[in-house]
Parts: sequence; structure tokens; C-alpha cells
Amino acid sequence: MKIEGKNAVLELLKSDRSVEKILLEKGSQGVLGKIFALARQRDIRVQFVDRAVLDRESAEKRHQGVIAFASEFEYADFFSIPKEEGDSLIVLCDGIEDVHNLGSILRVAECAGADGVVIPKAKGAGVTGAVVRISAGAAEHIKVAKVPSVNYAIDELKKLGYWVYALEAGGESIYDNDLTGKVALVVGGEDSGVRRLTREKCDKVLSLPLFGKVNSLNASVALGIAVYEVVRARRRA
Repeated sequence: MKIEGKNAVLELLKSDRSVEKILLEKGSQGVLGKIFALARQRDIRVQFVDRAVLDRESAEKRHQGVIAFASEFEYADFFSIPKEEGDSLIVLCDGIEDVHNLGSILRVAECAGADGVVIPKAKGAGVTGAVVRISAGAAEHIKVAKVPSVNYAIDELKKLGYWVYALEAGGESIYDNDLTGKVALVVGGEDSGVRRLTREKCDKVLSLPLFGKVNSLNASVALGIAVYEVVRARRRA
């Protein structure tokens, strides 16, 4: 897997993932110099190349002067994510197909201290090099599990004592609910939102109040607000 971008490669080098080699633009300084130092510490081969070489290797031309060649992303076992006791936060992605949204969701979830993110094996984006770059390297530090379906994950989490909430319009205000304890938040796809059958499996549908003229929020933005409401609730408990 090719990992591009300064932050993504820097976080990759802080993880345990295997890295074959790194291409660095000639004359690298600053963050790129730090990447070189970390690569040397891990005994990873580094090649200094012209920017034209990086442009040819880059899929999106957003390499920022560095491309790493790493092993494929390793998904976590689903049952390694839930906690038996204490507060817990898990994010379930119901049909998130846009890699930009998935990358942003991983970044938000990791920054908020979530225990993991769950995605379906079908009908959704997986963790690609682009997702790792967009997550600014957060994908290297948070567990991501693939499951047969989101509904399967909901059933299993309920058995473990989790309260499962769908983030969707038309529900109760998120600010009027207790978000302490074991919480799983379901965020829906870009066009259809959380699917009807999935909503029906959830304990509640929670909504963010909208005061402007636009009738919806981007999936990752909505999730960002929701997960930090969970963080706030815990701090006040």
C-alpha cells in the first residue's frame, strides 16, 4: 500500500506496520527531515528522488514530498474493540462510501479517544492509502474492524451492554440524552443516511439541531460534533 503525505507517513512510522521503503524529495527539511530520522531508526530504506519521480508514483499528486510503501492495512478483530467495563465509544459506519468521509471519520474518532470504528465488508469504503492520508495518519492508531453487516455489529454490541444511537435527522436532540457508559454511534451514508432497518435496531435516533437554511451536515462533521458531546458528557459525569 502506498501512503502519501507528511502526517500520514510520520504516523505510519510511529506504528508497528511494516514499511518496505520511503521515497523522499531531494533537499527534504522540516517534517520530511524528521521522517528520514525515524526511518533510519527503524532501518527502513530511504531513497531521495526528484519531485517528478514522486509525481509519477502518486495517485492523487498530494504526496507533499514523501511516499511510503507499506504492508496492507490490517483490520482488527471486531470483538477486540468492545470493553467489558467502564465508558466506551464505538463508531459504526453504515454505508460510508466516500474515502474523504471515511478518512475524516477515522481522524475524528481517534482524536476523541474512541475504542474503534466498525465498517461493513460490503457497501462501503475500506481503508486505502487515500483514506490513511486523509485521516492524517489516525488510521494507524485506531482499531478498524470489518463485519458482515452493521446490523450484526449492533446486535453483538447490545449483548455486551452498549446503547446504540443512530445519528439521523428527525430524532431526539443529542443534548437531551445521557451519553455516558457504553455508547455506539451509527453514522449513515452520504446520500441515504442511516438505513431504515438499521435505525429500527438502534435504541434511539439522535439529531443535531440545525438553525440555518441548509438541511444537513456532512457525515464526518456530524460525527465530530456527536463524539465530542460524548466526551463532554463523560467529563461532567
